[in-house]
Amino acid sequence: MKNIKSTILLASVSLALSWSFQAAPTWAQVSQVKATTKAAAEKNLPLDPAVRTGKLPNGFTYYIRHNEEPKKRVTFYLANKIGSVLEDDSQRGLAHFMEHMSFNGTKHFPKNELVSYLQKSGVRFGADLNAYTSFDETVYQLPIPSDNPEILKNGIQIMRDWAQDATLDPTEIDKERGVVLEEKRLGKGAQERMQRAYLPVILNHSRYSLRLPIGTDEVLNNFKPETIKRFYHDWYRPDLQALIVVGDIDVNEMEKTVKAKFSDLKKPAVEKPRTKYTVPLTGQNQFIAITDKEMTVTVAQVFMKQPALDLHTASQYRQSIIRGLFNRMSGARYAEIMRQANPPYLQGGADLSGFLGGLDTYSVYAVAKPGELEKGFKTAWRETERIKRFGFTQTELDRAKQSFLSDMEAALKEKNKTNSDSYVNEYLQYFLKGTAAPGISFEYDLVKNDLPGIALSEVNAITKTSIKSTNRDVMLLAPEKDKATLPAEAVVNTWIKDVEAEDLKPYNDEVSKQPLLANAPAAGKITAETKDAALGTTTLTLSNGIKVVLKPTDFKDNEIVFSASAPGGTSLYSDADFESAKNASGMVESFGVGNYNPTQLEKYLSGKQLSVSPYISERTQGVSGSSTPKDLETAFELIYGYLTEPRKDADLFQGIITSSKAGLANRLNDPNAVFQDTLSAVLGNHNVRRTGPSIAKIDQISLDREYAIYKERFADASGMTFTFVGNIDIEKIKPLLEKYIASLPAKNLGEQAKDLGIHIPEGQIAKNVYKGSEPKASVDLIWSGAFEYSAAEKIQLDALKECLEIRLIERLREDESGVYSPGAFANNSKFPTQRYSIFVYFGCDPKNADKLVASTLDEINKIKTNGPAQVNIDKWRAESIRSRETAVRTNGFWLGYISGQINDKEDLHQLDTYTKDLNSVTVESVKATAQKYLSGKNYIRMQLLPEAAAAK
Repeated sequence: MKNIKSTILLASVSLALSWSFQAAPTWAQVSQVKATTKAAAEKNLPLDPAVRTGKLPNGFTYYIRHNEEPKKRVTFYLANKIGSVLEDDSQRGLAHFMEHMSFNGTKHFPKNELVSYLQKSGVRFGADLNAYTSFDETVYQLPIPSDNPEILKNGIQIMRDWAQDATLDPTEIDKERGVVLEEKRLGKGAQERMQRAYLPVILNHSRYSLRLPIGTDEVLNNFKPETIKRFYHDWYRPDLQALIVVGDIDVNEMEKTVKAKFSDLKKPAVEKPRTKYTVPLTGQNQFIAITDKEMTVTVAQVFMKQPALDLHTASQYRQSIIRGLFNRMSGARYAEIMRQANPPYLQGGADLSGFLGGLDTYSVYAVAKPGELEKGFKTAWRETERIKRFGFTQTELDRAKQSFLSDMEAALKEKNKTNSDSYVNEYLQYFLKGTAAPGISFEYDLVKNDLPGIALSEVNAITKTSIKSTNRDVMLLAPEKDKATLPAEAVVNTWIKDVEAEDLKPYNDEVSKQPLLANAPAAGKITAETKDAALGTTTLTLSNGIKVVLKPTDFKDNEIVFSASAPGGTSLYSDADFESAKNASGMVESFGVGNYNPTQLEKYLSGKQLSVSPYISERTQGVSGSSTPKDLETAFELIYGYLTEPRKDADLFQGIITSSKAGLANRLNDPNAVFQDTLSAVLGNHNVRRTGPSIAKIDQISLDREYAIYKERFADASGMTFTFVGNIDIEKIKPLLEKYIASLPAKNLGEQAKDLGIHIPEGQIAKNVYKGSEPKASVDLIWSGAFEYSAAEKIQLDALKECLEIRLIERLREDESGVYSPGAFANNSKFPTQRYSIFVYFGCDPKNADKLVASTLDEINKIKTNGPAQVNIDKWRAESIRSRETAVRTNGFWLGYISGQINDKEDLHQLDTYTKDLNSVTVESVKATAQKYLSGKNYIRMQLLPEAAAAK
């Protein structure tokens, strides 16, 4: 598929409480868990009673749940306990290849008819319709409309076809070889080369280290159709499969259909045993140091491997809570180190989380500043040693408990508005790994019952079992130029011993007792109020000139999102001040707010569900964030504080500057960074505001100047408009608006952003960047120019982009097998001038770049000459309608729409013409749009090619 998830993520994902949350079980079940016998604690937790589950006589499992978020939608997942670890030597890569082939022809949908049919039904290829293959599993996902009986019927048939009726046509297999090899090519680079070296070590030379899902070139190029058919026959069988169905459906009817459709799945006459592979613990320590010329940083990471924590029983759940508390407190410690005036490394941290093959790992890592590996590593290890030696403090645990419970309460409040995808993912883990899925009400009661009784000694005890001196792997990754200076294993072991011998002091948990704000706001007034019944909004005018748009919704029970903006931004400052202006909001925010430095602020906000961030963009400044209704006043405090009581910290500033310079030291090693910097410079006509980062630019940043610019940008809030969307009580929010927003300073300066005259240059430009050693190319094609800005024209442009992308997928990928995932996107703007840009991009074999560009231009010429195929317009229109149906039921959509319309000075009722504008798109209109915007008059071709190509 388009977005195959076939890579291992070694930054481990925590197993503890990684599930999402669901509806309530019965009180009898909750009482059963609260019955505190050891036998009850060791019982498997019950499955969420809101899901209908069963197993057919052939071993096929199903999970079905009714859920109306989103309405008129249903999500199907076909889960298979089948992954690359099951391949024999002649099949390496074929588990993943089989996943591709499921989209290239099944019994009821030959060749590519499956994808085409779903696109016409409003299902987006790659974004909605997708799949992934990993070591132990292959999962297909299909979200479809549930209000059309024909689509629903065919959706179930597709799942049945995927289960056992792929056609595996030899011609289609040969065509797909190129696609999979191009996907493999995209992954090549420093990380992939280094991964090949270290995976066998950290996976203890287990079967996992020999079965990367992407496979080998030798197998992918040469396997016979019979080989993949054998894999399919052996492993795609009902006892290893489950269908998960969650959505706006009738559970009883769906269960009948599933039984009728899937009961005839056949098991092989001779079943191969499904071996459960593991990564063995050897009791040995290992060390590996790897360098690569394209690596940009030096990383030291220590893995301490141990048996995994399963999550089946109440006692295991309690242990997972303890682990969650441990990781929260550990994370806070390491975050505090990064907030020091001069952080000892670029990044650092430690946590206890899931690994692979039945293991968990306590992992400590440091991304070192150039030449400071020892300092960075020792700092990271020192905090782990401090935790091991002294444990955490009671105040740290109290905050972690408060935060933990707050997260659970927030999830509980949204139990009736949980998205179907969350349930699907939960049942997926239940089937694949047996991970408990009892439902949010059940989980909340477990947490509420267990959390108070968890003692500090229990959390600290984790260090005794997790921070170990055996089964410990040390890995160093670094730029090749630093190879000679990398320490040997004995040296790193000495560093560890040095830290362990230090006279460490226990952690001192300083918590401020001051109020957040130094000065209480002087409340203003609401001076005017208007309502828009059609839009469902209330607009308030405040005494300082600020306007506030409120849109109450019932999409989420526990969510309010907001943003505010006023014209100005960095456009009002000279090039000499640009770096200070651009970095002002991020840096000043990092200094804390009001009476609190960043560490004190982090502790103050513990247990609160909110986020607030000021920003300064090129043409606006403002603030954005989210909150629960419960924590809304704290969010208002932060808004007021960031805009009126910013902090200035010379030590923190210098630390950020030092770290930023260190982070750029090896940037030019990375081919993609070099290409993106060049692309940005060309598209920005080499304006200094569009060129890439550099140490010289960092040197232009002045603390005094950026602080002054920050205060200037927020000194006059009179031109600002706030938008709030979500579970808003208008009468309750009004006093908060008067206290914290109507009190913001207003000078009525009437500032407007400036037109800097920066846009994509006119004419035809071709530029190659030669960087990197792998035989792969990245191609970007860009068309740009003046745009006739209107709602209808934007829709015509979107239709053109989508019809072009459909054809590029069909031709470059399916017909020519030359790319993995070609893409197209279109931008348009109203201010400072009305302009558009259309991008086409893909990765490929450098030898094929010219041919694929020619094919792209040929498809564009066909659209300009004949227009797109009507069927492609129909696909785009169906996708647009279906996407909009679900989007308008989210707070994020309305926040973006309202604030965007206000910033662009557009009518808030523009949505009223959406359907009309959508239906006005025709073959002829897209043809005319292509002729207008893809004329080739302004056309840029940018390519990243390997260094070897420069000599040819």
